[in-house]
Amino acid sequence: MKKFSTIAAFLVAGIPLVSAVAHAAPADATIAQAQAVAAKSKCSFLPDAPDKHVVVNGDTLWGISSRFLQNPWCWPQVWGMNKEDIRNPHWIYPGQIVYFDRVNQRLRLANASGDGTVGGLATIKLSPRARVQGLGANAIRSIPASAIEPFLSQPMVVDINTLERTPRIVAAPESRVNLGQNEKAYVRGDLDGGTSFQVFRPGTPLKDPENGNIIGYEAAFVGTVKLDREGDENGDVHTFMVVNSKEEMSVGDRLLPIPPTPILSYVPHPPYDEIKARIVSVYGGVSVAGQNQIVTINRGREHGLDLGTVLSLQRYGATVKDRTDANRLIKLPNEQYGHVFIFRVFDTISYGLVMQVTDFVKVGDIAQSPQ
Repeated sequence: MKKFSTIAAFLVAGIPLVSAVAHAAPADATIAQAQAVAAKSKCSFLPDAPDKHVVVNGDTLWGISSRFLQNPWCWPQVWGMNKEDIRNPHWIYPGQIVYFDRVNQRLRLANASGDGTVGGLATIKLSPRARVQGLGANAIRSIPASAIEPFLSQPMVVDINTLERTPRIVAAPESRVNLGQNEKAYVRGDLDGGTSFQVFRPGTPLKDPENGNIIGYEAAFVGTVKLDREGDENGDVHTFMVVNSKEEMSVGDRLLPIPPTPILSYVPHPPYDEIKARIVSVYGGVSVAGQNQIVTINRGREHGLDLGTVLSLQRYGATVKDRTDANRLIKLPNEQYGHVFIFRVFDTISYGLVMQVTDFVKVGDIAQSPQ
């Protein structure tokens, strides 16, 4: 399978970079025993792994991990991270060095000018730090912002449960249908204490490939509005002002609260529970996707997915005639061809970034727990 070094999440500092070998085998285990444990856990090192890698601007964790590991997505297991560590990662910066300690089958993190030594390697002491809003200016980013930034802050897909709860524009002054910047919009629905909202227009329905049910809608972002006057006891109509508009807003458009500034702190990990999903759509209305493109899958928060979940991509094996027995049909095995990295999760739908693929992703393909 091809390896791509341009997509990934953070390499973390503040957590011991210890392989699954070190946790699963006794300290005096032989290298052969350690390698056997690692292979069983699917987190084995590459036979041609380098001795070290100097972290530079533009690096990603996936790219760094792919230099050392058979499966880059399993690095939290290799480095001993638990679920809470994954939710609250720490950061690595350019100039640090990742060493492969072959004798102990460990990865070690060091500064290029470290003044301590461990096994002959200059190292730094790593202390856990609580995550805060935002990142250090030079911290390595998880996924290239250009690939997913619009999908983090604007509603490109709205699941069916959310759509049913959203407030909607019901009227405009002077019986107008369309609205522009600095104009009033009258809205009905539960604001749930919010004052600033994005406005979107529901578009193409998204159908679950498994049962044909509509589970969400593509959503066109049209602008933002701010509450001017909340409805009183005599009515449930709220008055909003259009702050900005990407295009004219219309009666019937829906509102969603403006989300907080996203924190790009995705740590790649397999799902905690067994997941078998399907590709629902490819962003842009096309039927196939390639490297670095966005897809949606028919699983979400309600199914146990969270940020950073990595799923393997597989295509259903065809049902064909047995060429040795003309009266018999056989189903060929499913073929794995890559991975998808989940970076935004809704109740029943999730966004994924296509990565590490050897074929095109098609609507209806399988996205499941890595095997």
